Amino acid sequence: MSAFAQADEARAKKIAGGSCFLCHGAQGESTSEVFPRLAGQNAAYVAKQLDAFKTGQRKSSAMADMVAKLTPDEMLALGKYYEKMSIPREEAKDPQLAAMGRYIYNNGNKFSGVPACVACHGAGGEGAASLPRLAGQFSGYTHTQLKSFNKRERTNDNAVMHVVAEKMTELEMAAVAEFLSAQ
Repeated sequence: MSAFAQADEARAKKIAGGSCFLCHGAQGESTSEVFPRLAGQNAAYVAKQLDAFKTGQRKSSAMADMVAKLTPDEMLALGKYYEKMSIPREEAKDPQLAAMGRYIYNNGNKFSGVPACVACHGAGGEGAASLPRLAGQFSGYTHTQLKSFNKRERTNDNAVMHVVAEKMTELEMAAVAEFLSAQ
């Protein structure tokens, strides 16, 4: 590891230990469905979201204050810091709902026009570099985000999510979120 990379990691660790851990946990594991798990999240996605909070593209008064002084380099360093962490694994709380979610995630719903999530987010919710890693995320958090896309309250990300989420029923959103939580 280069001296520059070590300095970035040390700075990220200091930032995370200074404020991020309060909501997201010491190892990015979060213990509340209100706050996303950052452990294992794609670095570029973390940096993108931090920037969106800073610029106001994504709304959160708490996050806006937290990121106000972060530089783009620090945002990426934080992303890389969390990306290296192990993702907490849990069993689905409702296996039948998760089974339905697995089907929708992998195949979509031809009757409602919901496309397969796997087409963009990859097998098991791994996500591409610029997309979120959905695997292992709290079902409640994922469900809330899907509802925000459905209502077009979350506007900083890919507009495709608005088109997809507006077709999803409450049950479909809950099922996909439940499936992803156990991945």
